Amino acid sequence: MTRTAYTTGLAAERICRLALRLKFYRILAARYKTPVGEIDIIAARGNTVIAVEVKARATVDAAVESISPQQQRRIANALQAFLMRNPRFGKADLRFDIMLATPKRWPLHIKNAWMTE
Repeated sequence: MTRTAYTTGLAAERICRLALRLKFYRILAARYKTPVGEIDIIAARGNTVIAVEVKARATVDAAVESISPQQQRRIANALQAFLMRNPRFGKADLRFDIMLATPKRWPLHIKNAWMTE
């Protein structure tokens, strides 16, 4: 990954966190890393905890298609690790979302982008 891609990704994550806050989500973690996977943003609103994968892509289809089933499993495993470390969220509804960040546009929030078993 080039330095430009890295800084673009950081900027995309930052604007997506802001967008979530404006929708009354509470940011629980950013760039959450575990041995089993990584999550760009973990947020909560009401009784729902969401794992958000941020993608800087030109189209919605490109963003959704860029998340492989293997990556989905790593994100789900990382969310389970987060929940084990934060038992107060153990009974929360879980959701996997994508936020699409494109130049000069507000991030698009795609809810329930995929389901886990």
